[in-house]
Amino acid sequence: MSVTRQLLILLVGAVIVAGGWFYRGPIFGIEEMADEQSAGKKSRAAAVVVADVKFLKERLRTEAVGTARAFQSARLHPVTNGHVTGVSVATGAKVGKGEVLLELDHKSETLAVDLARVRLEAAQRIAERLSKLRRSGASTQAALDDAVTAVDAAKIELERAQVALDDRYVLAPFSGRIGMTDIDVGDRVDTSTEIAVLDDRSALLIRFEVPEAMHGRIAVGDPVGLALWSGESGPVEDGTIYDTGSRIDEATRTFVVRARIPNPDDRFRPGMSFRVTLDVEGPERASVPEVAIQWGGDGSFVWAISNGVARRLPVSIVQRQASTVLLNGAFEQGDKVVTQGLHRMREGTKVEILPGAGPEAAPVKAYQDATTS
Repeated sequence: MSVTRQLLILLVGAVIVAGGWFYRGPIFGIEEMADEQSAGKKSRAAAVVVADVKFLKERLRTEAVGTARAFQSARLHPVTNGHVTGVSVATGAKVGKGEVLLELDHKSETLAVDLARVRLEAAQRIAERLSKLRRSGASTQAALDDAVTAVDAAKIELERAQVALDDRYVLAPFSGRIGMTDIDVGDRVDTSTEIAVLDDRSALLIRFEVPEAMHGRIAVGDPVGLALWSGESGPVEDGTIYDTGSRIDEATRTFVVRARIPNPDDRFRPGMSFRVTLDVEGPERASVPEVAIQWGGDGSFVWAISNGVARRLPVSIVQRQASTVLLNGAFEQGDKVVTQGLHRMREGTKVEILPGAGPEAAPVKAYQDATTS
């Protein structure tokens, strides 16, 4: 027998055996065994990891450069002209409210006060005399009224003379420290002459600008971090929002905010630049681990677990915070998201949390519902 004939016989036998296998398989239950294996594969549990969905407030951080000014500041000028007869101003000196800083010649004003006081005393004596005469009927009511009017006029004249005398002194309007001055005794000054600058540096106001988007989210009293822009070593100082501007700048689309920082040790000076850090809480968002985020043709999504069933939940990323992400999505209280084993997830997959698993990262069994395609 030739080799070709032998090969042909073997090929025909192999075809007959294969046909018998497929024909007799259902009889011996082979097809049922295959179906059972396929069903077992579908229902086989797969360990995945889930994490609780938390709800946190969005944090908006703004950083800006701010410029400091004294809590109170005044450029001191005399209210009248004259020659300087006394100077109590010393650069850097600490003064109290009402303390005399500078004195002008005041001889004429002192005499005017003395004259007004004499006239007032004379008018009062005349009024008292006419009052006694009126009670006895020796004087008229009209004469007494004129005397009383003269007393009132003399009081006004005395007060006016006293104001003119007071104007010859420059007083501190509030407590603070005096800046540099070039005024000496003998100088002639007028209302345009600047004597010195008085600063209340017990606290500073830091002026900075923030974007228009922050309007309505910043309130007086909110905390703010302040650090010297010069890079001076030291911790970030804690300040508070003092006030906010009432207008939005049309060119820069920003508005002005001022923060107050205590300065009890007088370490900071007006004019210094500060690095301002302002954290503002926004609306509440769902927070999940970053590894739970998946991407598809329609954007980002997560596999959310609620009532023991997985669902594909579209989300949009709002903000990243450390290893978590704040999301916009239709989350509910008590939801969990899958963080590991994501490739096993399908819409409608049932899950079962294994005993002893923690609430934050709990391994679960997942099996495909027989009705899920």
